[in-house]
Amino acid sequence: MKPFINGLVIAVVHVGLVASLGAKLLYDRATRSRVWALAAPYDPSLPIRGRYVRLGLVVEPRGIQETKPGLQRPLPQSVDLRVENGRLIAEAYPQEGAYSPADLHVRFIERRGEKLAMLDQPIAFFIPEHIPDPSRRPPGEELWVEVTIPKKGPPRPIRLGVKKSDGPIAPLEIK
Repeated sequence: MKPFINGLVIAVVHVGLVASLGAKLLYDRATRSRVWALAAPYDPSLPIRGRYVRLGLVVEPRGIQETKPGLQRPLPQSVDLRVENGRLIAEAYPQEGAYSPADLHVRFIERRGEKLAMLDQPIAFFIPEHIPDPSRRPPGEELWVEVTIPKKGPPRPIRLGVKKSDGPIAPLEIK
């Protein structure tokens, strides 16, 4: 074969791979559960280029035992995510095999005097360069993120929103 034909075949294969991944993500977004989850933003440290907000997702724990301070720390318990009554639920499932760092796990944190359960794997939400950081909210506002819950792996972010006091979540216009 000529080099031009070889290059064209490789380019078509690459476009097909990227298109199939995009199609799978769109299919998941259309068919899988989605939910608004409270986000706990913190400074990113990924060594990739681009602008993003790194978000920890607050979940409602079910069947997860919190470790007591000072005791020997057991391996984290794996969880499955599901949506119930518009809430993101992390439900413990018994580990059949050895600990796997690829599984989703929950850790407990304290924020503003309240104990929260968060997924241990943060998600990255990429934002344009020209907008201010949406994770910096004034007092009385909370950052929320709408996510798709895939069969396996961490939730996939769709859009950000802000909730003021007990009001509804207002999606942010990020363009």
